[in-house]
Amino acid sequence: MTTVPSTGASGAGAPAAVAPEQGTGGPGIRRVAIASCIGTTIEFYDFFIYGTAAALVFPTVFFPALGATAGTVASFATFAVAFFARPVGAMLFGHFGDRIGRKKTLVSTLLLMGISTLLIGLLPGADTIGVAAPIILVLLRFAQGFAVGGEWAGATLLTAEYAPPGKRGMYAMFPQLGPAIAFALSSGTFLFTGLALGDTNEAFLTYGWRIPFLFSIVLVGIGLYMRLAIEETPVFRAEAAARSAADRESGEKRTLPFLDAWRFQTREILLSAGALAIMFAFFYMGTAYLTSYATTELGFSRPFVLTVGICASVVFGAAVVVSALYSDRVGRRKVIMISCGFAVVWALVLFPLLDTGSPVAFVVGTVVTLAIFGIAYGPCGALLPEMFHTRYRYTGAGLGYNLAGVLGGAIPPLLAAPLAASYGSIAIGIMLALLGVLSFVCTRALVETSQRAL
Repeated sequence: MTTVPSTGASGAGAPAAVAPEQGTGGPGIRRVAIASCIGTTIEFYDFFIYGTAAALVFPTVFFPALGATAGTVASFATFAVAFFARPVGAMLFGHFGDRIGRKKTLVSTLLLMGISTLLIGLLPGADTIGVAAPIILVLLRFAQGFAVGGEWAGATLLTAEYAPPGKRGMYAMFPQLGPAIAFALSSGTFLFTGLALGDTNEAFLTYGWRIPFLFSIVLVGIGLYMRLAIEETPVFRAEAAARSAADRESGEKRTLPFLDAWRFQTREILLSAGALAIMFAFFYMGTAYLTSYATTELGFSRPFVLTVGICASVVFGAAVVVSALYSDRVGRRKVIMISCGFAVVWALVLFPLLDTGSPVAFVVGTVVTLAIFGIAYGPCGALLPEMFHTRYRYTGAGLGYNLAGVLGGAIPPLLAAPLAASYGSIAIGIMLALLGVLSFVCTRALVETSQRAL
């Protein structure tokens, strides 16, 4: 097996200083950027409508026997299942993404996500099929997490590996815009169906909430059309050709991409997971948890909370654009460290601000939380692909990103409700602040990658 090249400064296993074939920009990269943005929008729309439904509907539909509080906790437990599935999906889809290509693998993740989401929309409630309903819900949520675990790395690699030198942050931001657009779509579809049917009546709880899930199949069709129309990245094609030639010459079989990634770049995987943990915590606390907190604890109406989510997604998207562009000038690490620093301070301010009960305070809290998340999210679309060797880049980037999802996206929402019940909401802020410190330290330990060739 060929030894992975090293740059020396970044440790064993870092990408080589000269890429086999650099991106050149032009119409091709613009088409890839748009396709990646549309693809991640659809995948994350499917992923996020579950979070909105977990906050607003699922405690009543799937956990009615548990009561309001326990039903909410159980609903968010099913929400968290997807985050534990994501690293598994990153390993499996990363393997195929590194072996057969980014494009083919992304078609598979989109199909799996679309089918799982459609089936959730068709799933009868606990009143109809009893305990089987939440069990099937958990399995379908696991499939969603499995799919999105393979989605993000592939989508960012498509743009990052096509991007011309010096503009990787700019082009890699396009798939990063997908979650912002998806959150607006998710909130918008629930807002529309709630207003049309009455979000407290039987019609909404019986079938109205299902409309966003069923609508996703239309978006999946659009996404498949876009993904099938693009070409595999030149960087992967060059690597695949070189790997095939080397294998024929040596007669040896290469190890699995996961084993190579873990063998040569364990440090990068773990540091990237720690660096991005607060980013996940702020996003999922700022969306799913605050949606539930505002309706159950603060007493705000669902239409108001969903409208705030739409407005916050616009600010989130703007923060992604600005931070990604700025990272091409000053580096990825510096921008993400700024986000972590803001996060530590804001975590301690957020819940005392929300507990004033002011609608303005809720608007400010949600918007600022997602803006801080966006500052970190913009550069990471280029950062993680730049950190890993082409041969296992899909796997390595996906593992780092999705392990961060477990640490920051799965655990804090599960701990939030019991912490608030035992120690007050300030305990949630302290938990987030500590996570922010961890992310700051891990980001500082990373090597700057903005000038590295792929």
